[in-house]
Amino acid sequence: MPDEAVRVRATARGRVQMVGYRAFVQRHAQQLGVRGRVANRPDGSVECLMEGPRTAVDELLDLMRQGPYHADVEAVDVHPEPATTPLPPTMVTA
Repeated sequence: MPDEAVRVRATARGRVQMVGYRAFVQRHAQQLGVRGRVANRPDGSVECLMEGPRTAVDELLDLMRQGPYHADVEAVDVHPEPATTPLPPTMVTA
């Protein structure tokens, strides 16, 4: 039985810009089959809108909490969202 599809908006805070964080999220999302977009925010955070099977999204959120080697992730805020608009077929960076 396949996992239920979910969509969440996750915002990573801490030292997450200029450390390869977006590429890290994009790479892992593609490996997990999660689609959406990830972008730097003006306040220094990184925001990711993602959609995919619940287990894959949960795994990506765990990876976002760890981050790449040079990142220092203080928190990842997660908010479920309704799937109202289509997302790109893979994870893209903005």
